[in-house]
Amino acid sequence: MINEISQKIKTLRKQQNLTLKDLSEKSGFSVSFLSQVENGTSSLAIMSLKKIADALNVPIIYFFQEYEDNKYLVKSEDHKTFELEGTPSKFIRISGDFPSRTMETLIVTIAPETEHGQSMTHAGEEFVYVFEGVLIVTIGDTDYLLKAGDSIHYPSTISHVWKNPLKQEARILSTTSNRIF
Repeated sequence: MINEISQKIKTLRKQQNLTLKDLSEKSGFSVSFLSQVENGTSSLAIMSLKKIADALNVPIIYFFQEYEDNKYLVKSEDHKTFELEGTPSKFIRISGDFPSRTMETLIVTIAPETEHGQSMTHAGEEFVYVFEGVLIVTIGDTDYLLKAGDSIHYPSTISHVWKNPLKQEARILSTTSNRIF
């Protein structure tokens, strides 16, 4: 298992045209440690693997998948609504699924008069399109009001949060350049 994880880290790093130094800067680990990991001569704690996964923009589960199962097409009848702990929002994942995927696209229903997420930052960028309702997207210190048909595209490295100020649900399309699942 360790050698498989090591090989996946090395392969993914090379696919993204990153040097060990680049991965070192993104993950916070030394070049020598990363080299040992890739060569299978050093084991990884789960939190260290999580930092490397984040630096490579893949979910940690990527390293435990045993086969490639390319699912490009997502049929509407396969949509499943799910919730995440700590948020009243509901999600439908509509992205295809294949190992090298780097984007995540969701339909998000934001409950009335709620804030979605905390003011956060992460690598990559996000695109939001409002289908129904109203959404206030705060990026840094600036509020942007989006109504049905409006969209916004911004770097996720800037602090951001979404708010639904109305007494009705807001439905949006959200695409991030980071794979979540």
